Amino acid sequence: MSHHSTHTRRSVVKAVGATAAAGLFTGAVGAVDTDDRGLDVVESPTGNTLHDVESTAAGAFAVGGGGVVLERTAVGWRKLLDGGPTGNGNNLYGADVTDDGERLWFVGASGAIGEYDVEAGVLNDRSAPMDVTNNFNDVSVTGEAGEANVYVAGDSGKVYHSDENGETGSWDYTTPGSGAAINAIDFFDDRSGHVVDGNTTVFYTRDGATWDRLGIADANHNFYGVDSDDFDDVWVSGAGGTVYHWNGSEWARSDTGDATLRDVEVGDGGAGATVGGGGKYYATGGSEWTVRSTPTGQNLKAVLRGDTTVAVGAGGTVLEG
Repeated sequence: MSHHSTHTRRSVVKAVGATAAAGLFTGAVGAVDTDDRGLDVVESPTGNTLHDVESTAAGAFAVGGGGVVLERTAVGWRKLLDGGPTGNGNNLYGADVTDDGERLWFVGASGAIGEYDVEAGVLNDRSAPMDVTNNFNDVSVTGEAGEANVYVAGDSGKVYHSDENGETGSWDYTTPGSGAAINAIDFFDDRSGHVVDGNTTVFYTRDGATWDRLGIADANHNFYGVDSDDFDDVWVSGAGGTVYHWNGSEWARSDTGDATLRDVEVGDGGAGATVGGGGKYYATGGSEWTVRSTPTGQNLKAVLRGDTTVAVGAGGTVLEG
């Protein structure tokens, strides 16, 4: 999953902080990285698997199976959209937000791409770029609302990109590697970012169009999550409980257990979270990854860090803490 580091931390504090003030939560917030609190289940308006969660200027949103889009409000989560951008129920697998937090982009099965204006409540259907109706696994967007650079991870091994806000005719594509599925994509600058594919490979780009291999040698596990914060600060999560960190010169591997870790997000100072199979949630304050409690055995798909951490997954599961 992509967690676009340039805006995530800033807007989560604003959005989730306001909700906490509205009385949805009790107890201290903001101490996520230094204590050992786990996550608790909150009520969800869907039973569909939720695949990604992002923060916007209007709060947190989650996307999932059947094209469902959920919005976090002062009184809990509510269903904002059913059926996806085209209305035909394509599963949504990935989401990201413009740098100003004003547009939520989401992608999914059969070429589904949507752009949602979180302030105005307007949905633009950007589906099937270049008439492509393959499955899209993830999306990363950079730039401001209406002027976004959009990067879409294809299950066919291609990265589709538009530097004109997804307008028809503005798309092109590249194939970073062997044609194995691109599982996750994340950009930290307009044209700089990383992808991970189904062939245990990490690629990077400096121009948004050409890709070079970065590793990971001898990984022996598939990769599912990437958090790209700089060329010398990249986090990757994968099967076998593995988390990798690239510091500009070498990959450091951490082993958390045996759960497949679907998403990872690490902020400034090294505090981070990763989630995966069987309700597993691990946190770090910058050194070791430690397991934190969750009350679910559902497979978790994505995590969003902030004053309140949010994780989502199978069965419509939403966890907060």
